[in-house]
Amino acid sequence: MPYAPAFPDEPASATAAPALPDESTSAIVAPAPAETPASVSVAPALPEEPASAPADLDGTASGTTAPLEYPEEAGCPGDGVPGGLAALSLRSQIVAALALAVVAVAACTHLGMVFLHVAPSNTVTKQHGRAIDDWIYPEFEQNWKLFAPNPLQQDIAVQVRALVRTEDGTSRETGWYDLSALDGQAIDGNPLPSHTQQNELRRAWDFYAATHDGENRAVGLRGDLSERYLRRIGVLRLHREHAGGEGAVIERLQFRSLTTDVPPPPWSDEKVSDRPVVRELPWWAVPPGDRTDGLTEASAR
Repeated sequence: MPYAPAFPDEPASATAAPALPDESTSAIVAPAPAETPASVSVAPALPEEPASAPADLDGTASGTTAPLEYPEEAGCPGDGVPGGLAALSLRSQIVAALALAVVAVAACTHLGMVFLHVAPSNTVTKQHGRAIDDWIYPEFEQNWKLFAPNPLQQDIAVQVRALVRTEDGTSRETGWYDLSALDGQAIDGNPLPSHTQQNELRRAWDFYAATHDGENRAVGLRGDLSERYLRRIGVLRLHREHAGGEGAVIERLQFRSLTTDVPPPPWSDEKVSDRPVVRELPWWAVPPGDRTDGLTEASAR
């Protein structure tokens, strides 16, 4: 039989050929790290300490109890410096407390007076109605014309003219002065117009119209009062406008009103007349007392 040569066994130290990667995947398998000899001992790695310990929400570092320091002038919480009214001196605290008390009392009093003024008639308003009216009028007057079912829809212009005696002794009649237009000019562009500019003339005319009939006859006990009130306003206004010239004396005056309906909005089908309705009052003689007092009061303004 033929002779087959015997191959010697492979040595144990021979390394096997590395296995090729599987063709079905494209990932490259990294070779396993070499094993550490058993005779070499490796110490475990410690984690690196952070550069600065994180601070807790209370301002102290983790694991510490020392609080953060604030500058004294900053007035931060915890520095022992009181705030608010406690930082004031005792005298200042007393003054501030008194001021707050006065404001609170005035506010409560005003709200109470307004409530009693607009409330239905009751025992308090019957007994103290005069005091309530003195508090409310004229600055805090309340009315419901804006919210009524039929609010005021008219423009009323109040005008006045006078019969004056000049310095040379002659008498002459002035033209009509539109007092409503003068008040409007004083209010226009004024961010804080006075109550007098806004309501004195209007309230005086409403007072007269409510106490007189269509024939200008007084109705009730307040008719004469409304005439004197309106006459005094006319004397003051005419003197302010230098009616008749310097030194002229107002002997008689006459009022009239021009009432015009407010035009409706463009989308409304309502039709109103654009012609004014004239109401002319009779001539009133001006008493000497009204002339003297009126000139003195007007000159002082």
